[in-house]
Amino acid sequence: MGSLTQLQKDVIIGSILGDGYLRKLPGRKEAFLEINHSIKAKEYVDWKYKILKDLTVSPPKERKNGKKWKVAYRFFTKQHPELSKLLEKFYQNGRKVIPKDLELNELILAVWFMDDGSKTKKGDVYLNTQQFSFKDQRRLLHLLRKLGIRARMNKDKKYYRIRIYKESIPKFVAMIEPYILPSMRYKIEGLPKEN
Repeated sequence: MGSLTQLQKDVIIGSILGDGYLRKLPGRKEAFLEINHSIKAKEYVDWKYKILKDLTVSPPKERKNGKKWKVAYRFFTKQHPELSKLLEKFYQNGRKVIPKDLELNELILAVWFMDDGSKTKKGDVYLNTQQFSFKDQRRLLHLLRKLGIRARMNKDKKYYRIRIYKESIPKFVAMIEPYILPSMRYKIEGLPKEN
């Protein structure tokens, strides 16, 4: 296995910001990535698999998630030294963190949004970043600002998440829309777009 392509790196980083999970098993040399979504996101998982296929051993599989009614659809990559480097950057003491040298681009943003983004009936747009510390979420706000997207922290019950300012939603949608898969378009339907 050679080094990762830019496309693979962007999809992996977007996934780490969202629901993707990097880990290294005890006694193993390198880390691997787990992609795990609901069966409803089958098209999305298949898309990620197609991009990361040369890093995997087998295609995505369905898996019952303890409860009979909940079915997950997931795959794992092989171990890879570049995934170990990402593990060192994005995890501290088993917890996801935002590295100081992280840079966002449109594809990373789109994957992150497809993983962990949502909109309300009122048209508010959120990135569900509750898993990150307050400090790391502030770092993410700064990275969004560098792309021209204004956002703020919004308290969701007892945790914070990121809310995109209304005036930045059209620009945000314009940036991510080219990458949003048909099955994920419901997340941006009805949102204002840049002319």
